[in-house]
Amino acid sequence: MTRLMRFPTAAHRDPSVESWLRAHSGVLGAIACRWFEFMRGCGDDVRELIHDGQPTACVGDAAFAYVDVFKAHVNVGFYLGVSLSDPANLLQGTGRFMRHVKLGPGREVDEAALADLITEAYSDMGRRIEDGSANDASGAGDDSSRTGGRHSDARSPQPRSTRH
Repeated sequence: MTRLMRFPTAAHRDPSVESWLRAHSGVLGAIACRWFEFMRGCGDDVRELIHDGQPTACVGDAAFAYVDVFKAHVNVGFYLGVSLSDPANLLQGTGRFMRHVKLGPGREVDEAALADLITEAYSDMGRRIEDGSANDASGAGDDSSRTGGRHSDARSPQPRSTRH
């Protein structure tokens, strides 16, 4: 059984996330903002907060993905990335659960494949909550009532076809 990262304080639109996104300007900030907006668009039950200094997207209160800006790249990360299918081999990392995709100027990425990873991470987290196939890592308890608003087509916010 996998342990979920649960954040009962996650909100529909967290002002601290908005502040973080505004504070990270330039090319890298725009990349992070674009992909976090994609995460937000996955479903009505997406909530957010700042965790470990990173905008984090949750299904209800269960974290599924995050973005972070570094000096020369952006990470789009997945809390249970090890369980995602990745036919385009975008995922990096060797941790027990988490994986990430590095984005930035001069780094080509298959944007459709990244969108698929985000959508799969969102859907996978919703399934885990609904079927109880995961333990709670925060002690906050399982609140599957917050997952009822997911769209059946979570990929509706299509990514632009530019290269990053």
